Amino acid sequence: MRLININVFANAFLAAFATAQTDYPDLPNNFLVTSNPVTPLPNGFPWGTKTASNTNQLTDPPNTGVIRSYDFTVKREKKSPDGYSKDVLIINGQFPGPLIEANWGDTIQVTVHNAITGPEEGTALHWHGILQKTSQWMDGVPGVQQCPIPPGGSFTYTFLADLYGTSWYHSHYSAQYAGGAIGPMIIHGPTHVSYDIDKGPIILSDWFHRDYLSIVADVVGTDVTKVGPTSDSNLIQGRNNFNCSTVAAGDTTSCKSNAGITNFRFSPNKVHRLRLINAGAEGVQKFSIDGHNLTVIANDFVPIQPYTTQVVTLGIGQRTDVLVTGLPVTTGSYTMRSSIAGFPCSFSSAPDATAIVYYNHDSVALGTPNTTAWPAWTSSVTTPICANDPLSQTVPYFPITPDPAPPVTQQIDIEFGQNETEHWVWTMNGVSFRANYNQPILLLSKTGNNSYPADPQWNVYNFGSNSSVRIHITNPGFLAHPIHLHGHNMFVLAEGTGSWDGSTVVNPSNPQRRDVQLVQAGGYLVLQLTADNPGVWPLHCHIAWHVSAGLYVSVVERPDDIANLQIPAIMAQTCRDWAAFTNVTVVDQIDSGL
Repeated sequence: MRLININVFANAFLAAFATAQTDYPDLPNNFLVTSNPVTPLPNGFPWGTKTASNTNQLTDPPNTGVIRSYDFTVKREKKSPDGYSKDVLIINGQFPGPLIEANWGDTIQVTVHNAITGPEEGTALHWHGILQKTSQWMDGVPGVQQCPIPPGGSFTYTFLADLYGTSWYHSHYSAQYAGGAIGPMIIHGPTHVSYDIDKGPIILSDWFHRDYLSIVADVVGTDVTKVGPTSDSNLIQGRNNFNCSTVAAGDTTSCKSNAGITNFRFSPNKVHRLRLINAGAEGVQKFSIDGHNLTVIANDFVPIQPYTTQVVTLGIGQRTDVLVTGLPVTTGSYTMRSSIAGFPCSFSSAPDATAIVYYNHDSVALGTPNTTAWPAWTSSVTTPICANDPLSQTVPYFPITPDPAPPVTQQIDIEFGQNETEHWVWTMNGVSFRANYNQPILLLSKTGNNSYPADPQWNVYNFGSNSSVRIHITNPGFLAHPIHLHGHNMFVLAEGTGSWDGSTVVNPSNPQRRDVQLVQAGGYLVLQLTADNPGVWPLHCHIAWHVSAGLYVSVVERPDDIANLQIPAIMAQTCRDWAAFTNVTVVDQIDSGL
């Protein structure tokens, strides 16, 4: 537990954590039934006879008929996650935001109220990893599937929990999520490996003391020395201790050293499930727990064949579920570590975040444990490799074989340079993306407009009615990029440094599937999608500053079927609401908008 069911001693101990923002309780094993307001489907579970081994969750999700309703208010408020006080975008008063919890096959409904002021901004929330096969307009990307929610406005997202596992939600408006507009999303489903205790989401996130608006201005500016901002801190569950003595002279912001770190209670000999989420803006995370092995059981929304390691690498947007067996002890505490991997992975002046794994409250009172990091963690931080675990090691539990001969292969080259106005931008095939908030591409496609020669900045790739598409990404540059594809669990066929040979596929009968994959610096990534989801789907780097500077492509999938989608009238109404706002207010869109 995390400071739950606290005795008298622990209540006094809470004073050390005055800046704590959010605690997520252990997830109840009986959520499936006791939280379900209707009679479960056959066999006592909401998903009936569907299991991790007999069901392709990409094509055959259940529909329980249950609606999980949430009401979110997004606003700006002073918070001190690491002891340094700054304006943070919060959801329902929390950073990180509230936990969304549902069963596989439930309908999730979230009403979002935009109360952002100082300054006012539009907003939109993206439900990371959800396929949206029956609600392609609910993906939450302004200028792509919707117009932004205007200041003072509200919008209700409704979508099927069509995959199960661990994910998160975040703003997709400019770089707002780097300012705090994030939260976890857990969808319960069949298990393929047994465990005793679900510790729930563990959010790892780099942290910047400057506001995201000023960082974006530098990122897309003309001074190349400012385009790679350096994070000031690293957080586990929204907390860490920042050394306030390093605050620049003249900085009048209040700062409190020893703000407090997060604590996780383990039970001896019990198997704990930890749901790791990299919800940061830029930093590749290296995660480990002193003295405890990690058994990896899922990547993103994909259960995999378990394997054991001491270190998990997570790029921005990636999730990894691990099982950790409690030691045969009744006392003691151990350091949980997450470090932002240094150049050429990331930039940070204080990369190390810690938390405490403890076996009784007396151990917590002793403060940060004096335990030793795994040698594998130390080497991965001091000599960082900006790559996920080998594709040969991450094998999906449910096998799916992709089309061995896709009708089309598209090469996309990542580049970095100055545009005609000498601003620094990231490009994909020479184009730096820029959204038009008032003209979402999906809504234009619905009306039959699928040609955009007048606006090449939308960087649209129309793959027509092709049944599958292979995308070969080259990255000759000096930084790794976490590549995210919306609307799909993509097949990851190959990745590495140097050049792809054009034919090698790792585990071709059952390649890794996930929705974010790191493409290494000086390397390549080959992904493939099955074109079974008509819509307009972003393909982009998930580093906030890179997508702000245009590292993005719009994938148009089956436009003839988009024309037949029953897009609700509220989408057009939201655009009218946004237009009413922009008719009287100039939106200073200095970046891509995403």
